Amino acid sequence: MKLSIVAPIYNEEANVAELHRRILDVIQTYRYDAKIIFVNDGSTDRSLSVMKQLTPLTIVNLRKNFGQTAAMDAGFKEARGDYVVTIDGDLQNDPADIPRLILYCQEHNLDVVSGWRKTRRDPLLKRFFSRGAYVLRHLMINDGIHDSGCSLKIYRRAILEHLDLYGEMHRFIPAILKMKGYRIGELEVSHHPRANGVSKYGFARTFKGLLDMGSLWFWKKYAARPLHLFGGIGVFLFIVSALSGGRAVYEKIFLGQDLSDTFLTELSMFGFLIGIQFLVFGLLADILSKIYFSATKDVPYSVAEIIRNSAGSTDRS
Repeated sequence: MKLSIVAPIYNEEANVAELHRRILDVIQTYRYDAKIIFVNDGSTDRSLSVMKQLTPLTIVNLRKNFGQTAAMDAGFKEARGDYVVTIDGDLQNDPADIPRLILYCQEHNLDVVSGWRKTRRDPLLKRFFSRGAYVLRHLMINDGIHDSGCSLKIYRRAILEHLDLYGEMHRFIPAILKMKGYRIGELEVSHHPRANGVSKYGFARTFKGLLDMGSLWFWKKYAARPLHLFGGIGVFLFIVSALSGGRAVYEKIFLGQDLSDTFLTELSMFGFLIGIQFLVFGLLADILSKIYFSATKDVPYSVAEIIRNSAGSTDRS
């Protein structure tokens, strides 16, 4: 088996050597043909200096701190082999769980297996926000994963080749791949309290994650048909405008009422104008969507296999 193990590193000088040792122990014990990749995400401490003393190790050194998602993406592009394992650099994930993830992925013929930190060793506030994020994620995108924020995951490398990450999207990779039709699973893994260093978790990161979740919700439902969303809102506003306009005409002509003190005329006018704006915006978004899929050669689906039946034979590709 050939695999790559990717760990984003940001100011983890006290943990990086021990993480490397534990990963190397797993590789040697199970005799994996593995490539260890540490992505230095602009660390300002001695993390890079420590990494340079470790072997075997591939270091992807980013020019500055771009964030965990960018570090993951850089690691994916350097990865080789059949599988890619991702793991945090703070020793809260346990490399000893990697063989179980690999075995589970193979036995169940999955494309992604996400670790589930069922027993969290984090501060109460962090667990509270994580629980709230899970509820929102379940309502909006429903990827079937309990703990999408867990960095310990395994992927078949082939499915990552055309995956480009941005924002805080690393935690939504299973959801993105599930939208493409890949098989997603999860497995309980151990979780340890942080012993050294400072947590990088903060409110700003949570806020960015929520925005990316909204973006993913839109992409899941309307990426290939944005006109259905914005055009639908526009049509709804047209209907509201027509009803309020009809009511205003009825009251003015048949009841002789003064409409200067009512909101019917304003509602009719603004509903009509805003409806036009939504409809035009939907048309433009639809054009941009088609340009995107045409220019990037991306498609909102994935093909598992092509079966060609001919006389006396079956050709699968």
